[in-house]
Amino acid sequence: MSRRAYRGVALAALIFLVVQVGALALVPTFFEQGYQTVENPADPTNSLLYIGAIIVMTAFMLAAFKYDLDQLIRLVIVFTSGLLAWYVFAALIPNALVAVGLSAAVALALLVYPEWYVIDAAGTLMGAGAAALFGISFGLLPAIVLLSVLAIYDAISVYKTKHMLDLAEGVMDLRIPVVLIIPTTLSYSILDDEFARDTNEIGDGENATDEGEPAAAAGGDTETETTAVADTDTDTDTDTDESDSGDRDAFFIGLGDAVMPTVMVASSAFFSEAPSLGLGALPALNLPALLAMVGTFAGFAGLMWAVMKGRAHAGLPLLNGGAIGGYLVGAVVAGVPLVSALGLAPYL
Repeated sequence: MSRRAYRGVALAALIFLVVQVGALALVPTFFEQGYQTVENPADPTNSLLYIGAIIVMTAFMLAAFKYDLDQLIRLVIVFTSGLLAWYVFAALIPNALVAVGLSAAVALALLVYPEWYVIDAAGTLMGAGAAALFGISFGLLPAIVLLSVLAIYDAISVYKTKHMLDLAEGVMDLRIPVVLIIPTTLSYSILDDEFARDTNEIGDGENATDEGEPAAAAGGDTETETTAVADTDTDTDTDTDESDSGDRDAFFIGLGDAVMPTVMVASSAFFSEAPSLGLGALPALNLPALLAMVGTFAGFAGLMWAVMKGRAHAGLPLLNGGAIGGYLVGAVVAGVPLVSALGLAPYL
């Protein structure tokens, strides 16, 4: 990879880290303020209901794009961004009016000036808030079920049915925070990009309905390719040379790719029997949560290696797999019985 590509990967890693640390910081406050969204967090059927909602929302979005209701989707996502921002600001800022004002400012910025850094800032805020909400609402077994099923669904939708290509085609033009936009040059502007409308030329990644988006590519010459990265000099030929991977303007990672493994981090910090590591700024952090973070970044490294080779990949199999594996290793090292770590103790 070129120096520019390394800078892009470093920025993506930083955003992932901020999402994870932010979620860990928000977990205790969210619980204290009654943000837990389910009555019984240990019930694994919660995960199945959420997965069903993803499938329904995916169908709704595809239908909306088919019937030219793109702006409706944009307004829904912008409203959701403002709502999640409000959850975060309300937890951190005692003054309700200030929290509402900041949340409205996030939504307004996305509407009037959706530059890449505005989208990334809003997405990072959304990601931390969403992961913390899911983390305190999904116990250990539901979190493992959720991440495992979503990883399988992601792989099927990218490599088999490929219906995420249609979703990518519609979402990329909307410039909304369901993707993290990672520029490799300071001169890059997503406002100057016009994305090709050919679904066969858009890369794959994560589901937009769980706040993720297929890792699509936008070329500096307004065309896309299946490399999941933006190129300063691309064409529609999918057989790109690996030497081109160092000359990208930007690449795109689904926000869901940052949120979903962080759910495992937050859930393990909140529900695991392992003791806290005693960090003042992150009182919920324990060894299982820490190693879930390490596992996520191991998966992230593999994903970035594949992306920089010019390959489009589903992100969640690597990222969720790394998070679950790291969590289980951390739980065992911390002395938590494997049955308890898997959340199976109440059923045995």
